[in-house]
Amino acid sequence: MKNKVLRVTAANNSIRGFFSNTTALVEKAKELHITSPVAIAALGRTLTATSIMGLMLKEDNHKITVKINGGGPLGSIVVVANSEGNVKGYVANPQVESTYIRENKLNVGEAVGTNGAITVIKDIGLKDPYVGSYPLTTGEIAEDFASYFLYSEQQPAAVALGILIDVDYTIKASGGFVVQVMPDISEEVLTKLEDKLTTIESITVLMDKGMTEEEILNHVLGDFDPKILQEYEVDFICDCHVERLEQALISIGRKELVDMIEEDGGAEMTCHFCNKKYYFDKDHLTRLLDSI
Repeated sequence: MKNKVLRVTAANNSIRGFFSNTTALVEKAKELHITSPVAIAALGRTLTATSIMGLMLKEDNHKITVKINGGGPLGSIVVVANSEGNVKGYVANPQVESTYIRENKLNVGEAVGTNGAITVIKDIGLKDPYVGSYPLTTGEIAEDFASYFLYSEQQPAAVALGILIDVDYTIKASGGFVVQVMPDISEEVLTKLEDKLTTIESITVLMDKGMTEEEILNHVLGDFDPKILQEYEVDFICDCHVERLEQALISIGRKELVDMIEEDGGAEMTCHFCNKKYYFDKDHLTRLLDSI
């Protein structure tokens, strides 16, 4: 199954939207991080939204990092996306115990917490990256992204994110959408859109019915003459490599490297994003020491 994001316009370009299916992507994240249900629900929602935000970037070399920390038992969620919508991410405590609001409704807000903020860092090629932050409102992720868009970017947006977990703990469905209005939208169209968004069923209900991202698009924006502008294939892709970790080791300084060589005889490093392990033996560390 491919992960897809549809970029659409509607109502004579006064509405834009992104509708995604990230089922396989989130399943890959679950397997890499061996997560509990509530942890993958929170991480998966963040991966989906950040992938969409990556596709909003202007240039090929631009990147975006989203950090969410609400002080809950889940700890920090960190997700990075590039302009192609590919993502990598992790959650600090992937095995946090799952609790439920009601049957089949995970209590993501409790796991994430609300004593903190959602922070967005955009690396768009300038000397300093753009950093925006807004206090968490619910910890349920979708509402927090919507608040961020409205108050930090002054861009009203409807955000829906959902993860369905099967009885065998595989990801049955994952996806979501972001719908934004343009400054020239008429009051009539805006009112009609707001009415529509407040009456539709939740994204998880729509996905549980087996609706595809295109069917959800037409369900949400069908009354506004939507047009698909582009279809993207996205994935969970980690770009870690030995050279990057070598630079990290060099950056810690001569004394620490000497200690690793003399006391440990080597070093093992694990990538936070994909859990891949890298081992640097004594000879490798000595070569790095000599290069400083």
